[in-house]
Order: sequence, then structure tokens, then C-alpha cells
Amino acid sequence: MDARRDAGRGKGSEQGPSRRKLVAGAAAGLALPLTSGSAGAAVRADASRGAVRADASAAAGREQTPKAAGFLQPYASYWFPDSFPEGREPDPGAVWRSLKSWRPQDDADLPYNVATVPLAKRFAPVPANLTARTGQARVSALVSFAGTARNPSQGSPKADYYALSHWAYLDELVFWGGSSGEGVILAPNAPVTDAAHRNGVPVLGNVFLPPTAYGGELTWTRELVQQDALGRFPLADKLIQVARTYGFDGWFLNGETDGGDPALARQFADFVRALRKGAPELRITWYDAFNADGRVGWQGALNDKNAMFFQRGAEKLSDTLFVDFRWSASRLASSAAYARRLGRSPYELWAGVDVEASGWDSRVNWDAFVPEGRDHVVSYGLYRPEWTRRSGEAPGAFHARDDQFWGGRNTDPSAPAGPGSWRPAARTVADRSTVTSVPFASAFNTGHGTAWYEDGVRTGEAEWNHLGLQDRLPGRRWALWADGGGTFRRPAVGFDFGAAWRGGSSLLVDGTLDRPVTLELYRTRLPLRAGTVLEITHRADEGSAAVTVEAAVAYAEPAKAGGRPQFRRMPARTVRAADGWVTSTVRIGDGPGRTAYALGVRLGAPGGAPVRWRLGALAVRDGEPAAHTPAPPGAVKIAAARVTGDGTAELRLTWQPSAKGVPVRHYEVDQTLPDGKRRFLGGTCGTAFYLPALRRTDGEPGTRLEVRAVGELYGSSAAATAVFTW
Repeated sequence: MDARRDAGRGKGSEQGPSRRKLVAGAAAGLALPLTSGSAGAAVRADASRGAVRADASAAAGREQTPKAAGFLQPYASYWFPDSFPEGREPDPGAVWRSLKSWRPQDDADLPYNVATVPLAKRFAPVPANLTARTGQARVSALVSFAGTARNPSQGSPKADYYALSHWAYLDELVFWGGSSGEGVILAPNAPVTDAAHRNGVPVLGNVFLPPTAYGGELTWTRELVQQDALGRFPLADKLIQVARTYGFDGWFLNGETDGGDPALARQFADFVRALRKGAPELRITWYDAFNADGRVGWQGALNDKNAMFFQRGAEKLSDTLFVDFRWSASRLASSAAYARRLGRSPYELWAGVDVEASGWDSRVNWDAFVPEGRDHVVSYGLYRPEWTRRSGEAPGAFHARDDQFWGGRNTDPSAPAGPGSWRPAARTVADRSTVTSVPFASAFNTGHGTAWYEDGVRTGEAEWNHLGLQDRLPGRRWALWADGGGTFRRPAVGFDFGAAWRGGSSLLVDGTLDRPVTLELYRTRLPLRAGTVLEITHRADEGSAAVTVEAAVAYAEPAKAGGRPQFRRMPARTVRAADGWVTSTVRIGDGPGRTAYALGVRLGAPGGAPVRWRLGALAVRDGEPAAHTPAPPGAVKIAAARVTGDGTAELRLTWQPSAKGVPVRHYEVDQTLPDGKRRFLGGTCGTAFYLPALRRTDGEPGTRLEVRAVGELYGSSAAATAVFTW
């Protein structure tokens, strides 16, 4: 990775080198590759944790073993196809591994990396505005959540994290990364896949064959597509095995190593075909770089140079093709026509939109692919939308900016636009939802926070992030209507981290209500029974006027795009600051055969007074909550442990899953304190968890650990326990 360091990699940056360092070269006519090193592949050099480096003398095996032992932290997986870089040592923190030699039974980190949430089905409600389209352009996003090496398998003890939550507009997420000094094949970590699947979004791992200028070796391309004596592709089988074992949905294939020939190109196309035939359920996206002549040449189009990797005769090879940033209006138009001639939809082409450096200030010719007033031309692929995260910033500020990126400067889904000339996804793409079954609940937990709350009480003091614990969040941010229609003074609506009912965040409405307003929260397809109820857990903050709250339920869809649901309002409660958290239960099912199409709340205050109203949880259920509580997990084991010198210990825990019956949303791990209270340590959707720093209390000889299964309505099972002896 020496060449990449010279290109301005930026030591110590979690995000790695920036593409902006290469812009001058591009302006001079140089190729500007879609490099995952520039996409955040560089790892953080954190001396306080001790860099784990590989021993070059250990290359007799197919994994190079760290010199330093004792670090139990599991990391997201990454590999080279087979051989390692010639004459090099791994980048700091990296461990070189061969995919060809990988076996699940030998992978000690595998239990911590397996996603368990199935891919949910979703539907497209009537669009929120007149410009968003159903069945036309879609959105793919290439996101670097952390560096390639030392990317924690299950979150980390910090709130500063790209907690992506606008899943409603995404059709595909690529787990972006890879570099020649770490590894070039990446498997997504479990929290990302679990969160995406809960919202119906498939996740792709990344195969990145770097340009030679960034340390790429053509040997890796040849190893990836090598055939055995029977003509089979062993590494295609490995990619299939990895995706199925880890629980994600396919692969993004990005070949940018130059120097091949037509024979290698044909072999690569045959490799893609083998991947397709071997696992028809997996998605494949091909990146526009490697061409039919075996050379790298970014086309900015679908054409004769790259179509062989997309379609062969009547046979589909790749599901989609990511068109390099060099596209123009004419190239995209010709690409759409080419796709139709192949019998494919033009919306299976992603027009790359590079937002890494400038975000919503990026210059984009929107009308070239998502014109208004006529059919879209192709879909678009966002490159590095985590631009909205600014390191060290409070999570609430991040979400406010992220809401603008996806929903527009006014965060009003009925008229999304800007900032500036930015055309947010909400303006172009119809949102989708997975809220289709009862029970359904959300505590508006964004998947990170500065503390952890349970029933409104702070039970964890530490910062944290774990995207797999994220709730299904409102897709339209934020749909508000005032009684009587017309313009009105909109209160601020957003996620807040100062208090929560459960998790790390709640939904805060803050401002002056000059007249009652209705806040739409979810578009749904919830089948209702006679006894179905809606529960609202809410409070008024100190200094707020009393807030009159009503449940709002729509039993039909609007007749046309941009239409307002016809909500039926049902009294919930008037809340005052002195009340604290209260739960209001409203019956919304008045007979079989009814369906709830939208859920919301109507808020009012006397005399247009200022309010700070906080929504901690919303739930729809049939029957009593206890009926939706899962069975406890099985026996908890301390799989590995290491006591540190500062009175803490790092542990690996495993347990048996709960018995079948009530589905488990996730598991939570707590520490029992000497006074009988519990301290939240973390959670996961799987059955293995890493604790980075268990704190001993008052010299206790042993610390009791408890694992509980949590259901959809947040009911917790009895605890399975283990004791760690100091």
C-alpha cells in the first residue's frame, strides 16, 4: 500500500484516504479509479490498543499469525484470493488471510460475524409527493463503515458512528472497503446486515482488485478466476460459501487491476457465470472497470466493452452494473437503450454519484438519469454517503444532517428539495416499508447512543454503537400536517439522545404548536383484529406546556401520490412534565378484515404554547404483552477471557438460542452489581458476544453475567447466567 500512502492516505483516519487527493490527476486526463482504499480501506493506527501485525516469516500457512497474542476482539472478515503481496508486510493492524484456504470450522471469529435477521419483505406505499416514482430509478449505496482491518464485528464503545437509518430509499447496500496492504475481499459485519435485513435491504460483500498504482497485483485476479482440473471455479464456490455462512446477500465485483488479455476477460465472465449458477439466490453487481480486452478502462456506460459481464445471450450474469462516474447524459441514454436490447431493465444500471468529498454540494447532472416530468433513465449509486458523519460530533447533529441528505433541507417529504441544487432520494425514489405484521414495535433506537435506557431508566453509562440493535424507524422524515391545512409553524422533529425509553434515543418534537398538528410516523400494512391495540409511551420534558396526545390511524391509502391519509383520531392522554413517562393504550381494531395503512400521533397545546414532547416507544399488539415474550436462552459459556491490568477483563461469551416459539428480536447482556441492580453491557442478534472491558466492582471475587432474549415488544425473558471469576 506504499503507493496509496504516497497518494495522501492520511494516517490515523478511520475513513482512510480521500478521492479528492486524486482529482488533480483526473483533471490532467489520468484515470480516476473507484478505489476502495480511497473508500476508507485504511485502518486506524491506534497505539493505545497495540498494533497487531502479521509476521512475514509465518507465510508457510495460508494465514499469517499476529505476533502479539491476547487480544480477543473479533473483527469483520477480509481475505486475499490466495497469495499475499510480494515483498511486503501487512498494514498496521492487518492479518493476511487466504480465502482459498478459509474453512468455517477454523474461523474463531465466525460466531461473532454471522448475521441472523432474515431479509424482510417490503412494499411501496403511495408516494409522499408528486416527483417520487415507484418502479423506476432505485438507489444503491457504497458505504465504508470503518477500515478494512480492525473493523469490530459487533459495534464498539463509542457513539460516533455512521448509523445509517434511511433504509426506505435503498435497494442495495455494498459493504465498501479493501486494500492491497490488508485484504481485497470483504464480508459485511453482522450488525450492518441485520439492520439492513430488518428493513428489507440486501447487503453485498466487496471484491476489490486494486489498480497497480495502489499495490494491485494481476496475480490476484488470476487466482480469483482460476479453474481446477475439472473446469470448476474454486473461489466462486468460496464466495458462495462465505455469503451463505455469514448470512449476507451477494457480491460487488470490482476488478481494477490492469494488464490482462481477452482470455483472462473470458475467464472472468465464466467466473461470474459460475457464481450465478452456483447460487441463484445471491445478487451480483459488476463495476464498470475491467473490460472485454482484459484491460481496465472505465467506460461510464454499458456497452460492448463490459456487457459480457452483465449478460450473455439470454443468460443474466450480473443483476446490476455500477456505471463509473465518467457517465454523461448521452452515455446513460445509450446505456439504457443497450440494456433494453439485452432484454434487461435500464434501472438495473447504477449511475455513480460521488459524494465522498462534497456531499450535497456535489455537482450532479440529475436530469441525465432522474429527470423530472418524464421517465427516469437509469438508477443511481451513491458513493460514500457517510459524508454526513463528521468525526467527534454528537449523534443528534449527525442525524439532523443525514435527514437533510436523504429528505431535503426542510425535512418535509411532501416537498423534498435541496440543500442547494441537491436532489435528495426522497424527491426521486418512492419509499418502502416492512411494517406488515402484528406485533410491531419501535423504541426509536437508532443503533448508537451516549447511554442505554430500559423502561426510561439509564442502565448503561457508556457510549455505544451496534447497528443490529437499531429499530425500524420512520421512513418519511418528517410528515406533518396542521388542522385546517395550509402553511403553519413546523416544530422541529428528530432523534434525540438526552433521554430514551429503551435503547439510546427517542423521538423529540420541539417547538411552538400554534394549532394542533398530526405527525405521520409509519406507512404500514398491519392486519387488525377486534382487540388490536396501539400503545404510545411518551412524556413532556421539563419546561414544556401540557401536550394533548391522540393516536392517529389511517384505514385506507391516499387516492393519489402526495395525498394525505385520512386519519381517525383516538384520545390517548394529556401529558405534563411532572408525569414522567406514561404509556397510553388505544384500541385501533374494531373487527376482522381491517388494515392499518398509516400510524401517527396528533399533538396539541393550549394557546400555541411551546412544547418538548418525547415519544419513547410505539407498539401494535394483539393480546397481552407477556404472550410475546420469548423463552430464555440456553447455557451461557465464557469462551475466552483475559484480565487486564486496570481492573477490567475482556471476554468472549456464547450461549444457546432460545427455544422456538416467540421470535427473538435480539439478546441483551447485563452485569449484576453487588446492590442487585443491572448494568447494560451490550446486545446482539446472534448467540455470541464480545465484552471489551468488564469492570470489577468492589473487589468482588466473581461477576455475575446475565443474558436475556428480547422479543418484538421488548419483553425480556428470564436470564441465563454465568459467573466470571477474577
